Amino acid sequence: MSGSVEVRQFLLRYEGEERGIRYGGVPTQRVGQETPRISDDQVRRARLAVAHGATGVEDCARLLDMLGLTPDESGCPPVQR
Repeated sequence: MSGSVEVRQFLLRYEGEERGIRYGGVPTQRVGQETPRISDDQVRRARLAVAHGATGVEDCARLLDMLGLTPDESGCPPVQR
């Protein structure tokens, strides 16, 4: 039984390193890589998902604001900056 646990731990460690995640599930800092931009369609779909799961108007507004999906003064949501 301990052999299978060791194999699982090895695979978790190997898969984590391959994706840039250190053992323990903590992501490593991205050096020299640009963060991918969030498209308008992704923002629209995220807003719809939040609205679908919200319990009311105030809950929806609060969740959208917390997630950075509410447009600022320039009309751009913080998630797209």
